[in-house]
Amino acid sequence: MPRKKPTMSRRDFVKTAASAGVAAPLMALGSALPANDANASEHPTQKTVPKRPFGKTGEMVPILSLGGVLKESDLLVFRQAFKLGVTYWDTADSYGWGKNEKAIGKYFAKFPDDRRQIFLVTKAATSDPEKLTEALNRSLLRMNTSYIDLYFIHYVGNVEKELTNDVKAWVDKAKAEGKIRFFGFSAHKNMEESMMAAAKLGWIDGIMMSYNYRLMVKDEMKRAVEACVTAGIGLTAMKTQAAFTANFYASIGSETDDALEMTDNFMRKGYTTEQAKLKVVWENPNIASICSAMPNMTILQANVAAALKETTLSQGDRQRLRRFAELTAPGYCAGCANICEPTVGCPVPISDILRYSMYHHGYGDRDTASRLFNQLPEAVKKNIMHADFRQAEKKCPQQIQIAKLLKEAVRDLA
Repeated sequence: MPRKKPTMSRRDFVKTAASAGVAAPLMALGSALPANDANASEHPTQKTVPKRPFGKTGEMVPILSLGGVLKESDLLVFRQAFKLGVTYWDTADSYGWGKNEKAIGKYFAKFPDDRRQIFLVTKAATSDPEKLTEALNRSLLRMNTSYIDLYFIHYVGNVEKELTNDVKAWVDKAKAEGKIRFFGFSAHKNMEESMMAAAKLGWIDGIMMSYNYRLMVKDEMKRAVEACVTAGIGLTAMKTQAAFTANFYASIGSETDDALEMTDNFMRKGYTTEQAKLKVVWENPNIASICSAMPNMTILQANVAAALKETTLSQGDRQRLRRFAELTAPGYCAGCANICEPTVGCPVPISDILRYSMYHHGYGDRDTASRLFNQLPEAVKKNIMHADFRQAEKKCPQQIQIAKLLKEAVRDLA
């Protein structure tokens, strides 16, 4: 007998699953969490997030990192993260126009003794040594600290062009001055190529890259991770939820059955789909930490609960995630810009624009998406409307309707 079609639309399913992801997980996993009280940090039986070695640095970091944009009014989230062992804090000079760094600075002003237990990471989107110095000094001042544990160049897409000998000289000087302990970069596109190139340099301490249940099964990514491990580079996964690039809900149709079945299966085992996506990444011991946006206490506790729960995913669970990835591939940009962008014939950063669209549609953060989109040169915006994307779409491994989505980005974000 054929399966009965669900009455729930894909949009309703995603909303329902998202709600479950932040509200339900504490049912089965709540027992793993300590009491949320003022003396929790002194409780002798309190469990904290496990740690893993971070490359060759000698540092042990928690497998869950506090990311996203928090404000000065969110001190309770920082405090609870600290108590739960989420002591890897990730930010950037651009997050919230500097408000995130200022919030961290306010926390350290109130709890100065906590600073030595925090593995602090920040970033600057430049490879110009003079601008790096300005950005680093500004970040140190904002965060009320004399040093950064791991300093990243943000959005590296071409290691050869961006991580030059001048940058290495700058890194050596900043380390000698005690302003940074370790150095690396973040990568949202061409991740595998950047990781392979970095592994050959010999002076990269850490990399944060897009890495999730969709990307981790690719042979190219497996080779890149192995190369970094051999080189002693610490790896932090980001974008682990693999959010959709656009409003993709209506195009799946009957495949909603598979998504609902997957969610029901995970919930019966005591965790949500969102938590399962974290757990499958943690199953790779070469990933030191997952950087996750945790803007409130509920999401923080849900993610910590997933980190503390020792149950591993079954082979069936992994297959469900892989099937979902295959069914929804046209709604997700895998960041392989080196495949699509050269075919266009004029400058259009396809992968970047689709990422901005993901911030809008996947994260609900139109402000960040619009800010990044409108930093593009006007010539690039005009190219979007007139360029021929047929070859790019033909070569896209995800089969994304590139032309349609880019034009929608112009409409939504300009």
